Amino acid sequence: MNRKPSLIRKLAGAALCAALVVSAPGATLAQAPAAAAPSPAPAAAVTDLDRAVTALRGITTMRADFNQTDRNGQHVNGVLTIKRPGKIRFQYAPGVPMLIVSDGRALTLVDYEVRQVQRWPIGNSPLGALLDPNRDVKRFGTLQPTTDPNVVSIEVRDRSHAEYGVITLIFVRKASAPGGLELVAWVALDSQNKRTTIRLSNQQYGMAVADSAFSYNDPRRPARR
Repeated sequence: MNRKPSLIRKLAGAALCAALVVSAPGATLAQAPAAAAPSPAPAAAVTDLDRAVTALRGITTMRADFNQTDRNGQHVNGVLTIKRPGKIRFQYAPGVPMLIVSDGRALTLVDYEVRQVQRWPIGNSPLGALLDPNRDVKRFGTLQPTTDPNVVSIEVRDRSHAEYGVITLIFVRKASAPGGLELVAWVALDSQNKRTTIRLSNQQYGMAVADSAFSYNDPRRPARR
């Protein structure tokens, strides 16, 4: 029996939350106020949290391999594609009949095995406030200590909606990545303390990606009358 489809269903919620974070279409980065005195604002005013938000905003298009693992060590692989604003696609490996995709308006989970499609308006999705360009992502993010100075860890949560869980984004410093930080992993912890980890590799930026990459074949049969 192929257990991968059932594994994907269990992990789908965490993947959807993660998708909402990384596909935010340009959230406003808070700026340090202009100094009234002749002295310029100190360089220390720009934190790693600022840099991480800038790095996410700096992605126009990105493609990466991903490995998705649950707390029991079960895992599936696939390819992640991002195109701003708001478009994202989790294409799972052959043999896994699932797809998560956003066309910039709604996030869709497609289950080809049972012919089901679930859609969430982006603004009403878990952590959907992160997609609002008029709100500051830094309100939801907190820097976490790491043992490696080249690693930046940011815990993201909406404290007014504990049911949305917590996502920790992991970046590494890389000069060639947008904003000088490269997103390499995230860990999603849902309200039931179920943990899902997604690791990225082979990141590529700035390639041409057609909007059609964020469409899907609807598996539902036409309704009979």
